[in-house]
Amino acid sequence: MTQYSDGNWNDQNSPANQGGGGKAIASLVLGIIGMLAWIIACCGFIVCIVGLILGILDMKGPKRTMAIWGVALNAIGLVLSIINSILGMMMAASGQGFGP
Repeated sequence: MTQYSDGNWNDQNSPANQGGGGKAIASLVLGIIGMLAWIIACCGFIVCIVGLILGILDMKGPKRTMAIWGVALNAIGLVLSIINSILGMMMAASGQGFGP
């Protein structure tokens, strides 16, 4: 604890002063969105890659558990997006589709 010139005490390790974790929260939110966005492959790629990067950057932050969950959800969403893209390309190449 440190005492400032105005007489107030401040503990730098108190929960009120432990900011941060915004990247971990954003990664978790993007991971949840990515679990739905993989259906449209181009959206799924973007959402999951951004979420994966944010989660990895905040792995040592105060909200480590959220970052881990965000990385896991984004990795799953990215894999599903890749599988969806591959299946879509295979269907397009074979002439199968939704049209007549």
